[in-house]
Amino acid sequence: MNPFENVKRNVLNKLEKLSPDLTYHCTEHTLDVLEQSIRIAKEEGIENGDDLYLLKIAALYHDTGFLETYALHEKKSCEIFLSDSEQYQLNDDQKNIVLNLIMSTQIPQKPHTLLERIICDADLDYLGRNDFFSIGDTLRKEFICFNIVRNDAEWNKLQLNFLQNHSYHTTSSQRLREPEKQLNYSKLL
Repeated sequence: MNPFENVKRNVLNKLEKLSPDLTYHCTEHTLDVLEQSIRIAKEEGIENGDDLYLLKIAALYHDTGFLETYALHEKKSCEIFLSDSEQYQLNDDQKNIVLNLIMSTQIPQKPHTLLERIICDADLDYLGRNDFFSIGDTLRKEFICFNIVRNDAEWNKLQLNFLQNHSYHTTSSQRLREPEKQLNYSKLL
């Protein structure tokens, strides 16, 4: 088994223990972020090597913190990654890159490197896709369950505000996702 498949199997086994109340931050979201990270990386000229390997690890771990906490889950995701990282034979520089990638997904996003811009765009890729409303509905249900919003009116206001203030960070996402995101925004008005 190649090293990444070992990481993936390990994380997916952990994610099986996620609360069923996490209708958005679930295994499917993690796998989507992984897939979109790989796609965006390729669009941005990163097709293999160490950078892609570390990006894929971060994509898998970025929401593992939801296993233990909702608020500030990124920090807990970093702790979970660090506790597992010895088995992946990563050096300190590689671990720090993964930690920075995970933390860069915290809202509001403030990525500094190309890899951070890629994972941030992958994490919110759905905003500019035609499955925006179906995926958004899973987040609405989760937010209601965790008392982040109380009703659909609060949800709609939050969505409009979030879309209005969101920006994609990579050239490829700006080109491929921004037009659809603007269309989704207009449908909410």
